[in-house]
Amino acid sequence: VQLVESGGDLVQAGGSLRLSCAASGFTSNHYVIGWFRQAPGKEREGVSCINNSDGSTYYADSVKGRFTIASDSAKNTVYMQMNNLEPEDTAVYYCSSDYSVSCYWPQYDYDYRGQGTQVTVSS
Repeated sequence: VQLVESGGDLVQAGGSLRLSCAASGFTSNHYVIGWFRQAPGKEREGVSCINNSDGSTYYADSVKGRFTIASDSAKNTVYMQMNNLEPEDTAVYYCSSDYSVSCYWPQYDYDYRGQGTQVTVSS
């Protein structure tokens, strides 16, 4: 499984970004794809997850109402739309995945992950 993130950038508080995770190499349709983030000096945090089996989605409380995860099966890509960004959202965002029929949220430490993309929100 290969995961390639893109879309990170520098944005002002209140702005929006859309992260993309291009996924390839799955040998089953039963998998989940999620995002987690790592900020300097902070614990890793699971941000969101989408279950490819049933389309169910999950979010951390800190991003509910602001972030939306969605998948485009035709493009094998998962997107995370991030609106009303806050300086506290600054982090490296990683796409991660695992063969599973459930996200087992808030678990997010799946077997596969990408290289990460930097999101910086200025105040």
